[in-house]
Amino acid sequence: MAASESKTTVIAAFVGNFAIAIAKLVVAAITGSSAMLSEGIHSIADTANQGLLLRGLTVARKGPTVAHPFGRGKEIFFWSFMVAIMLFVGGSVLSITHAIEAIREPHVPESVGLSFIVLGVAFVIEAYVLSIALKHFNSERGSRSMWRSIRVTKDAPTLVVLLEDMAALLGVAFAAAGLALAVVTDNGIWDGVASLMIGILLAVVAVVLAYETKALLIGEAASRADRSAIRMNILSVPLVESVGRLLTMHMGPDEILVNADVDLTDGLTDTQVEEAIDNIEEAIRTVWPSASNIFVELESHRG
Repeated sequence: MAASESKTTVIAAFVGNFAIAIAKLVVAAITGSSAMLSEGIHSIADTANQGLLLRGLTVARKGPTVAHPFGRGKEIFFWSFMVAIMLFVGGSVLSITHAIEAIREPHVPESVGLSFIVLGVAFVIEAYVLSIALKHFNSERGSRSMWRSIRVTKDAPTLVVLLEDMAALLGVAFAAAGLALAVVTDNGIWDGVASLMIGILLAVVAVVLAYETKALLIGEAASRADRSAIRMNILSVPLVESVGRLLTMHMGPDEILVNADVDLTDGLTDTQVEEAIDNIEEAIRTVWPSASNIFVELESHRG
């Protein structure tokens, strides 16, 4: 997925979450609802997270330097990992802590009509942002299942927005259900239970994000299909006899490092060898146009 598409998704999420956060916090202060406060905390965490992702996307575009010879594309993976930490600490822990207090000392929220209006608007905005993320996500997942695509995607920013907005829609549903039960039963404990469910939901999303981005941060290879395509393209180059070890690593969502051990036909001149290497690099870029770090190691067939 192009970096510009990821940035558009993140910006849409940032604007939407910021507006929703303000509305939820104002209503929480008016009604005294624990669930609304948890939802406000949730939206604040999401807004801060989008800010971190925008920072990562900006820095990741910087080119190679002496200090960072392979560029800084991996920085987006770092900030995505930080999002998971913030979502857990800044969202889940605070929501659960407040929920426990609300369950111990329950009270029925006031002016719940205003809460339902804000939750309805929040649901519409979150659904719109989610549709943008899903559109971009589906364009690259093809026929793979949703869960399989989440496991293999390298587009960390869109993955963060996708999971956050799914959690946001569920959070709105939990808050609405908690408020409705609190009013119907005249028992404020349901408001606290909804807040607790929101906190647990945020914890689950944070763990999934941390697990997926950790692999990218450490260094994850290109997909099996891409590795096979790269190998086949190299073998299609004239004068290439065989391809030995093929190493790949994602340096960013759209950029990979490729190291290939290649055996060329014997008895070639220096000019033919140079031309073959250029053709190999071109063959690799046919699969990955943005592959800027390509290393071709020549070895004998026996070696």
